[in-house]
Amino acid sequence: MTSVSVFVLKRAAHNFLVLNIYPYTSGHLMIVPYEHCSRLAELPDATRAEFSDLTVRVEQLLTEVYRPEGINMGLNLGLCAGAGIVEHLHMHAVPRWTGDTSFMTVVGETRVIPEDLPETWRKLRERLSE
Repeated sequence: MTSVSVFVLKRAAHNFLVLNIYPYTSGHLMIVPYEHCSRLAELPDATRAEFSDLTVRVEQLLTEVYRPEGINMGLNLGLCAGAGIVEHLHMHAVPRWTGDTSFMTVVGETRVIPEDLPETWRKLRERLSE
């Protein structure tokens, strides 16, 4: 599993779910519209509705699979807000636990993730298929 495309979890009509290849925690995924838009207000109604429905499904999925204490969900809209690709919005969903950050990010400029992406993909994909 070396291709990034294998980390696509679900393809819906207007959006898809994909693992973040540089996760903050295990289970970090994104909801991404197929259409290139930089703002939620620019999304067609059907895309925005499905985007919202998938956001709810992702919350349920991450809760079922990882049992986090919390979940960060967010959009980075605009360059100064941290958007990596300004013309293409996406929703981050990051499972969180008390104490899930460590000195490694600050001192070592690296992250320590307890499972690799193929394992994360397998767990989430399996649950989505049920």
